[in-house]
Parts: sequence; structure tokens; C-alpha cells
Amino acid sequence: MFDGFALERIDVGEAILRVRHGGSGSPVLLLHGHPRTHTTWHRVAPLIAAAGHTVVCPDLRGYGRSSKPPTTPDHEPYTKRAMARDCVALMRALGHERFALVGHDRGAYVAFRTALDHPGAVERLVILDAVPIAEALDRCDAGFAQAWWHWFFLGQTDKPAERVISADPEAWYRPDRERMGEGNLDDYLQAIHDPATVLAMCEDYRAGLGLDRAHDEADRRAGRRIGCPVLVAWAAEDDMEDLYGDPLAIWARWAGDLRGARIPSGHHMAEEAPEALAAELLAFLGTG
Repeated sequence: MFDGFALERIDVGEAILRVRHGGSGSPVLLLHGHPRTHTTWHRVAPLIAAAGHTVVCPDLRGYGRSSKPPTTPDHEPYTKRAMARDCVALMRALGHERFALVGHDRGAYVAFRTALDHPGAVERLVILDAVPIAEALDRCDAGFAQAWWHWFFLGQTDKPAERVISADPEAWYRPDRERMGEGNLDDYLQAIHDPATVLAMCEDYRAGLGLDRAHDEADRRAGRRIGCPVLVAWAAEDDMEDLYGDPLAIWARWAGDLRGARIPSGHHMAEEAPEALAAELLAFLGTG
């Protein structure tokens, strides 16, 4: 995987991130979702690099083999605001003050928060299969609760989900071994079998139900919007349209320069439809 890419650990101040990076040209930061690691991008990152971009793929703090900062009662170390600080510090450590940012699933929330909190750093933003956390929770009806009940299970503290998951991680996560690819699967399995990683991933969801939602709501009240061009892409075979209709109608409240794309794929687009996803990304990002 990732021919020609370097793999290293980079201290970003609050965490130490495992990072894969390669290529040359304008920088693009790719953020994975739950419960993946950066290796989910193994089919997409080389295509973006070949088009003339420097591509950076970290494990988010708490995920994969990045460090797991101690948590606090309010779960602040696992907020998207904290992870956004990691993103900016990481790219600066690699020499990039401004960059394009692509986030999938939980990584999309980090990307969104980075664009709001650090507008001078993000030149273009791509959101994959997500709407803002506050918007999702505002629309939490019976259909959402049935489809996305894991948000509330993982967010529990009185009956911690990590104890249930770590009893049999593969039964819980049910990895798609054929679609993931061998190297990506191996990395993923190592992650989900690490109880410290499972705990950190639950902390991500606990922060989501509390401080992350509050941060979104505060920005919405203040009328804050994303200033850079935004591409929102969603998987045609996932449930975004069932839950939200047209996701762009929600994102229009947050961004003025907005476009959308419908990817013929299930939720894990980078693994299931890498060529189609890379084509949409490059049409938006341009060549390096």
C-alpha cells in the first residue's frame, strides 16, 4: 500500500499522530472515519498524489496507532475542536500553512470544525457522508434512532460501550474483508482489538453528543459560515438521502460556495468506489 509514501509519527503538541504522506504539489489532508484508520485511503491517496498533490493521511487522535490523550469528564480531548487543532499543527509541521481538506464520516466532522475554527488554513473543504452533528441531532426521529442508534450506545458512560465491543470486536464491527484489501484490513483489525483505541473511539462519540453539538449550535446562533468552496458528496447506497432528503439543503445553511456529488457506493466510498471518489475529488480540487 501507499507506494512512495512516507510513514512516520509526528508530535502535534497535544497528541502524536501516525501519518502517511507522499506526492508533491498542492497539499490535501484526508481524514478517515469510525472505526477506520488512515489506511482506508490506500486506493484513493495514490490517485490524488498522481494528479499532482501532496497527500497527507493521519490516524485521528485516539484512532489507529495515534496517541490516546487522557480524557476528561466533559470529553474535551476528543472533541472535533481538539482534533482540528491537531490537523492544523500537523500540516504546519509538514510545511503547509494552507491546504485542502477531505473528511469522511467522523473525519468529516473534524474537517467541518477545522474549516470553521481555522478559516485561514483551509482552502477547499470536502465532506463525505455527513451533515453537521447539531443538524443530525436536531432531526433525530424514530428513523434516525433506528438507523444510527450506535451514536447513543457509544456515547454512554454509565454503561460503557467499550466493555461490550472489546469482548468480541470482530463480531461487533463485522469487517468486510474482501472490499477492504489485505493491508487495510490488517491495520483495522489491530486497531479494533486494542481496548485503548476502542475507548478513545467511544470518547469521540461522547464528545459528539455534548461539546461538539454545543460548538455547532453556538456557531449557528452566531451565523458563522464556511468561507471556502465546499463539496458535499454522499454514498448513493447509504442512508443519507433516506434521513435528510437532499443533504445540500442542510449544508446551504453553512456554506455559500457549495456543490454536491452522489457517489455510486456504500458508506465506505474510499474502499468501495475509489476511482469514482477520486474523480469527484480531483474535479473539485483540480491538479496540483
